[in-house]
Amino acid sequence: MKILSIGNSFSQDATRYLHQIARSAGEEITTVNLYIGGCPLSRHYRNMLSKKNAYELQFNGQQTGFYVSLEEALLSRDWDYITVQQASLKSTDYDTYQPYLEDLTSYVRMCCPRAKLIMHETWAYEEGSRMLINRGFETRKEMFDALHSAYTMAAQAMNAYMTIPSGPMFQKLAEKGINLHRDTFHASLGVGRYALSLLWYACLTGNPIDDISFSDFDEAVSDEEIKTVKECVKAVIK
Repeated sequence: MKILSIGNSFSQDATRYLHQIARSAGEEITTVNLYIGGCPLSRHYRNMLSKKNAYELQFNGQQTGFYVSLEEALLSRDWDYITVQQASLKSTDYDTYQPYLEDLTSYVRMCCPRAKLIMHETWAYEEGSRMLINRGFETRKEMFDALHSAYTMAAQAMNAYMTIPSGPMFQKLAEKGINLHRDTFHASLGVGRYALSLLWYACLTGNPIDDISFSDFDEAVSDEEIKTVKECVKAVIK
């Protein structure tokens, strides 16, 4: 399976362990993340038009130091899935998605007619985060409700094959007291990134996750956290 993410640091978080989790389960998944930190759909659209080598190519969760254009990446492989997402700072406002999303996904479909287009719904910031407050939200739930509504409309507008529900999953984990963030908005290097990658694996393969044994994390994850993550992943995709 070959997955291309037209994203930013949040897709970097989500795909950090995806290749390794798949290999531990006897599956081969190749992931490529087109990385520009904080990149919104409007900038992806401008990169589409300019054809500049604007993206750092991240391969199987690792930085490569190579830079490519959007067109070069799209045409480089026969992709099975291509994911898109909005930058988290703009994710709550649907007006920032368009017209960029529809034009971008039309271009992706022209370049990669066999690939299935997926919306990656990102997540809300940590409770009490200054980033949360600066966005005008008093609680994490308020931000989640706004971004969930915007992503739902966006997925419908682009006729997405599916939505990967990272936002809903983070809500469930936060309710269980799991510390998901490293800086109040990005995913933590251990349990946060693990949860995201496991969710992507479950959504994209349809395989069971109970026996997934991968544990080579960049930051310690407890057995209890692994158990809770698996429970929440299964609950959110049920």
